[in-house]
Amino acid sequence: MKIEKRPSGTYRVRKMYKRQMYTVTFDHKPTQKEAMLAMADELQKVQKKHDSMNFKAAAEEYIGAKRNVLSPTTIRGYNSALKTISMRFQDINIHDITALDIQTEVNHLAKDHNTKTVRNYHGFISAVLGTFCPNLKICTTLPQKVKNEPYIPSDDDVKRVLEYAKGTEYEIPLILACYGLRRSEICALTLEDLDGDIIRINKAKVLNEDAKWVEKTTKTTSSTREIVIPVEIADKIREKGYIYKGYPNSITVYLGKAEEKLGIPHFPLHKLRHYFASKMSSLNIPEADIMKMGGWETDYVMKGVYRHSMLEKEENAKREAAEKLRNTLFS
Repeated sequence: MKIEKRPSGTYRVRKMYKRQMYTVTFDHKPTQKEAMLAMADELQKVQKKHDSMNFKAAAEEYIGAKRNVLSPTTIRGYNSALKTISMRFQDINIHDITALDIQTEVNHLAKDHNTKTVRNYHGFISAVLGTFCPNLKICTTLPQKVKNEPYIPSDDDVKRVLEYAKGTEYEIPLILACYGLRRSEICALTLEDLDGDIIRINKAKVLNEDAKWVEKTTKTTSSTREIVIPVEIADKIREKGYIYKGYPNSITVYLGKAEEKLGIPHFPLHKLRHYFASKMSSLNIPEADIMKMGGWETDYVMKGVYRHSMLEKEENAKREAAEKLRNTLFS
């Protein structure tokens, strides 16, 4: 151990133990024996704290350590998970948790929550345990993923919605959604982000852990990007003087009411990003360019677009086969 004198006049002793740096300070220069005893006492306190730590305390410490590096949305999700995980599980000493305890908790959560939520909560539990108990082998059986083929709006659906929204506060946000923008990105835009017919996307408006709307950087580095919009839309924004001033949720609510009023299949606002990807793909725009324009880091959405296209082809093939058989049997 090295004894260091600090500019303040105090002395510091540091020791690396289990990949963690521990520090003890003195107001006088300690002897080697004093330094060793003080450090041993500090390590004992830390060990005692960790030995008596339950999952709840470990989870709170984990969230605190990540608070300034993860997005507000992720932190809010962690807090939500901690409120939902049973107190029985939260009260178990972190070092006594077994793979069976985790499996039992997941089984309990699966009774009242959908597959995605259960998987997210299990991911949180695994992250906490991976930090405090890295040697614990986690081999949980999770609920089977539900195969979901979400509805991607058609050209006619989108045109009718935009026509319905013309002249309202929601016209511009819905148009921008069709150009691949996320709701959070749309709501954070200002006139300063508009240059000619180019919109610069570098921030997002999201709910933090206190349920307050705040601005932060974009979801991923790929999300920071520039997109080109029609000149007439850019002019309309300048004439209006702003892009959108309302609550983000209001856009979602408005779209739902518009769909109901127009009698078209329901799709969430986020599906307009999928529509954008699908439309770009149908125009033979390279996948890499589509991902850049939409701010996607992975090709997950593109796989969904291709799957949707294949399903349409399969449906058409089935109908064509049925029609040929009908002509054979009944003509």
